Amino acid sequence: MGFLLPSESFDADRPMRPAVEQARMADSHPDRVLVPTLGRPREDEALAYALETFPDADIVLLTVITPLDAPLSEGGILERSEDRRAQARASATDLLESVADAASDRVRIETAEGRPGTVVPQYAAEARIDHVVMYGSRTGSTGFLRRFLCRDIAATVVDRTAQPVTVLD
Repeated sequence: MGFLLPSESFDADRPMRPAVEQARMADSHPDRVLVPTLGRPREDEALAYALETFPDADIVLLTVITPLDAPLSEGGILERSEDRRAQARASATDLLESVADAASDRVRIETAEGRPGTVVPQYAAEARIDHVVMYGSRTGSTGFLRRFLCRDIAATVVDRTAQPVTVLD
């Protein structure tokens, strides 16, 4: 439900929409789209979706490196931070090359270390991102726990991010 300012008059014919919904409706053509990658399968689909859906937007491919003290480490392998950053950057570059040869001029690769549920919303706010696109589950992987945890990351990002978030499943 919207709120009226003292200078506004009530119009019964005008639908009331929350300010957040109005802002999201106005943002149908974002300038900057964030595609976070967490080392999961099918993340190329999120990048392809962002490139196709937002053809005029600049895309930031953010590779999030889970810290060594986090309960889940990428692939369960704990390497030195420098090696992990280099691997993450190489993976992001490979992902970009596999999906977007023609659009690579509008995609920038960034890396960040931290918990995805914290890093992605923080990066989106600080980098003035207009929209976030991410893959939400590991449909192709086995095990309830993995699916639950991956959905939990997407749900956390949605809850903590002020910008619209598209979660692909």
